[in-house]
Amino acid sequence: MQLFVASAITNNFVLTQFLGLCIFFGVSKNLNASIGMGMAVTSVMTLSSLLAWSVYTYVLHPLGLQTLMLVVFVLLIASFVQLLEMIIKKHAPALYNMWGIYLVLIATNCIVLAVPVTNAELQSGFITSLVRSIGSGAGFALAIILMASLREKLQYADVPKSLEGLGISFILAGMLALSFFGFSGMITL
Repeated sequence: MQLFVASAITNNFVLTQFLGLCIFFGVSKNLNASIGMGMAVTSVMTLSSLLAWSVYTYVLHPLGLQTLMLVVFVLLIASFVQLLEMIIKKHAPALYNMWGIYLVLIATNCIVLAVPVTNAELQSGFITSLVRSIGSGAGFALAIILMASLREKLQYADVPKSLEGLGISFILAGMLALSFFGFSGMITL
């Protein structure tokens, strides 16, 4: 439980380490799209991390091929994203159209790559890798849903012209990051 909370809140990749900001700012305009993207990133992150853990533990590390880790992990992640894209395009075309280019960006999202790399570097076991992956995905989902909620509320606010759009979004992200910074040191990985 401690590892899950640390992954989701204390060491939140978006709000404390500033990874994955392209999807964070791009998709967080709409709450429904943010919820779906949070679920998609969490599932891709979890599945690819577990497969990456297996490949690293049983193939790369025993054969001394750790230098191929990044290449192999990127290929695994890209494969999962391609599979997810095909499934969503067929079964949920409205969601597919809402996500647009950001669905493909999951494959290049540094959070999705950071979790398996962290698991490999810390030589985490299977359960630890699973919990860290789900917690990190939940943290990403939490961050993007919070941001989408705030951005939707801002549509009814009187925002100065010079801050409209990304300007106010960066201010909101900074305020969210400061609030998550308050949790630092409470639980660590």
